[in-house]
Amino acid sequence: MDDSTKTAKLTIDGKDYELPIHSPTAGPDVLDIRKLYAQAGVFTYDPGYTSTASCDSTITFIDGDEGVLLHRGYPIDQLAGKSHYLEVCYLLLYGELPSPAELEDFEHRVTNHTMLHEQMMNFFRGFRRDAHPMAVMVGVVGAMSAFYHDSTDITDEWQREVASIRLIAKMPTIAAMAYKYTIGQPFEYPRNDLDYASNFLRMCFAVPAEEYVVNPILARAMDRIFTLHADHEQNASTSTVRLASSSGANPFACIAAGIACLWGPAHGGANQACLEMLKEIGTPDRIPEFIARAKDKNDPFRLMGFGHRVYKNHDPRATVMKESADEVLELLGVENNPTLQVAKELEKQALEDPYFAEKKLFPNVDFYSGIILEAMGFPTSMFTPIFALSRTVGWVSQWKEMIADPQNKIGRPRQLYLGETARDYVDIEKR
Repeated sequence: MDDSTKTAKLTIDGKDYELPIHSPTAGPDVLDIRKLYAQAGVFTYDPGYTSTASCDSTITFIDGDEGVLLHRGYPIDQLAGKSHYLEVCYLLLYGELPSPAELEDFEHRVTNHTMLHEQMMNFFRGFRRDAHPMAVMVGVVGAMSAFYHDSTDITDEWQREVASIRLIAKMPTIAAMAYKYTIGQPFEYPRNDLDYASNFLRMCFAVPAEEYVVNPILARAMDRIFTLHADHEQNASTSTVRLASSSGANPFACIAAGIACLWGPAHGGANQACLEMLKEIGTPDRIPEFIARAKDKNDPFRLMGFGHRVYKNHDPRATVMKESADEVLELLGVENNPTLQVAKELEKQALEDPYFAEKKLFPNVDFYSGIILEAMGFPTSMFTPIFALSRTVGWVSQWKEMIADPQNKIGRPRQLYLGETARDYVDIEKR
């Protein structure tokens, strides 16, 4: 953060206050209001924190107007096209791309931490058989603090490192076991001879009765889904992880809080909502009807998977995800899947419609990732757990950055109080 001499003048009831302005390496300047309450006795009001920088960070930068997403300075399309998920994990965690030896060591450490403590299986069996996989993940990840006592001391740098590797390594195992439990199949243990994405697919779809061979095209598509969801700056779940960790809570509790926040349909459920919309449309011949509804301002229907709250030009992740979607659909076909037939035709008609171009309602990453996961055979209930798996490295990187920040203090948002002022208690017989 640039501690320049730039300042802003705020006048309240005729009295002037000078507020420092900090210039980032990218993005808008930031007005420093930390001393505003002490000096002027006022708070700022910003519901949703949409204009408030709650921290400084060196991990991820987003410019929504220009469609830019950078991880440690590297554009997301380059990382998704040339790199792979565990290399991006290393970049997010440590700040630089690894050397071949560093990457080999990191991959070895992650691969050899993928197994869960055997007694943790009892947690899965304690849930109802129809429990949502996200409910299972929140509980099991939070319970990790009861099993891995040697990595809960956040003041110990080595313990923070061990916790980071454990979370990244074990999350695919937890997500896959949550899926297996809900469909009544036996758990598949991780295999150290498989890469990260292939291992996850095998744990989800293999059964003891026959051999399962991971298709490399599906593994690559899965790896891209992981990569494109790895981090997204100070979103709701990341802010939740940071706020939880500001109290000194153990890392497993903080990540469980992030998973719980991600579960909300306004956050992590976007690709699930997209697939549910495609199923509502039903058949390609009904697409014009739904496009007309989307254009009607008086109709509450919205085309899910088009446009983005942050990206006002295009979603830089969507281009790469579309490539994977095309590869997966070519491999698996869409002939026998009406939902995927609707998806391909809706994409075509929307991209050709001037209305969508004018409104910049482009297919986003959720549209394409939903198509890929549906084609692979995942139920919509698994879409958000896969998002949580992918985002774990982002949460962990932000958590580590915050813990090491000397400015770190417990989060304490303020409020605009509109309730009753002080009044005397009235005895019950007088009410």
